[in-house]
Amino acid sequence: MTKNNSDLSKFLSYVLRHQPEAIGLYLDNNGWANIDSLIRCAFKAGYIMDADLLHNIVANSDKKRFTISDDGLHIRAAQGHSTSKVNIHYKERMPPDILYHGTATRFLSSIQEQGLLPGKRHYVHLSSDEKTAIHVGSRYGVPVLLKIKSLQMHEHGFMFFQADNGVWLTTHVPFQFIQQ
Repeated sequence: MTKNNSDLSKFLSYVLRHQPEAIGLYLDNNGWANIDSLIRCAFKAGYIMDADLLHNIVANSDKKRFTISDDGLHIRAAQGHSTSKVNIHYKERMPPDILYHGTATRFLSSIQEQGLLPGKRHYVHLSSDEKTAIHVGSRYGVPVLLKIKSLQMHEHGFMFFQADNGVWLTTHVPFQFIQQ
């Protein structure tokens, strides 16, 4: 069946971030899937696509969730993986002074106790702009913007990485580095 690009993007997020085995797809340790294999596996799952459509989805995604390899033969989710089979080795980067995290007010008491944790994902996701963070937080309820003292964290030995799509990643943000 034919799906619109939004449906296909959601499907790609699901299989490239969380459940590749749901359609019999193999991801390597860096999250790369062979595009031809993805097309075949997706077809068996009822999703019709071709390489041109995948390239179009990647090029026109406002969130830049996916990356096509330099040789054009592979695709991966830029970040957000929960599958233990993927362990992308991002290059460590020095963060800006402040980064942002959007969440819902209902999570604040847990954040005050534990800081920001990656949950089922490998990393805590941070944004360099407030608007994106608020948008992310609004997906989970009444949004709240958290300011992360990222450079101060880095100076205390915390490592930061940046995914292909610009999302900042770290493994944990202790509450002492969070401002509301």
